[in-house]
Amino acid sequence: MEQAESTRLLIIDGHAYAYRAFHAIRRLNAPDGTPTNAIYGFIKMTGKMRAFLRPSHLAVIWDGGLAQERLAEHPAYKAQRPPMPADLESQIGQIEEYFRAEGITTLCENGIEADDWIATMARATAPHMHVVIASSDKDFMQLVEPRVGLLNPNDKTERIWTADDVVAKAGVRPEQIVDWLSLLGDSVDNIPGVDGIGPKTAADLLRQFASLDQLYAGLEQVKSARLRDALQNARDTLARNRRLIELKVVNQTVTLDALRIGERKTDVLRELFGRWGFKTMKAELDAANPAVPATVQQALL
Repeated sequence: MEQAESTRLLIIDGHAYAYRAFHAIRRLNAPDGTPTNAIYGFIKMTGKMRAFLRPSHLAVIWDGGLAQERLAEHPAYKAQRPPMPADLESQIGQIEEYFRAEGITTLCENGIEADDWIATMARATAPHMHVVIASSDKDFMQLVEPRVGLLNPNDKTERIWTADDVVAKAGVRPEQIVDWLSLLGDSVDNIPGVDGIGPKTAADLLRQFASLDQLYAGLEQVKSARLRDALQNARDTLARNRRLIELKVVNQTVTLDALRIGERKTDVLRELFGRWGFKTMKAELDAANPAVPATVQQALL
């Protein structure tokens, strides 16, 4: 386990963790029959992260739709993604209710992709405190630097990724990730790469040439004629891929004070846990925060 910082911002990729929780727990319903599997799983995962990292500040960022500039560049961008399952969609607002009751900021803005907002927040906050981004999205590897790390839920070691971990995973440094992903493409985002180039070849090229700009400046040094031709034919595609993959600064500002974890609203949490049928969570809350009987409340007034 890592030693927690006195001030640390944890940024959670909201939809990524909601989907993860939804698929990890296949069946769980409230007393009224409505699904609660994503709610329960998200709460448990967040609790585990908070116990591990002990952040002073926390934000959950949600996708607000696709960025119009990316769609203009590439109309097929993320077009293959199926719609959110109805049973998950019905739980998103309730997950947000839980976080508000816990004194945790949740943010979503129409037309702003969560990745861009997370990147903007991490870059703006890093000069003031350590930042941990909780997500399995490989795009976030481009953000890693001494004060920005990743907590990848797919990594069973549960450590905070540093630049060394990015190199171990991708074979390139964080500042080369955009070029590496541009060469590979991204099937999740429906971004095509260069034919015949896989992770190892992409990493080898960037270790030799450092960047795509330097690669094209020295293209004649690529030994394989087939690879030279593929790269030459993909030049415009790669330039576009870089614009799609590089995380953007969004025109949104949030103060550090707004991201500080606030006071829990225990009465609201009791109501939520009761509504969802989370008996153990409600019992733990009651044990830690005994409810004041109404007669006592009246006597105190």
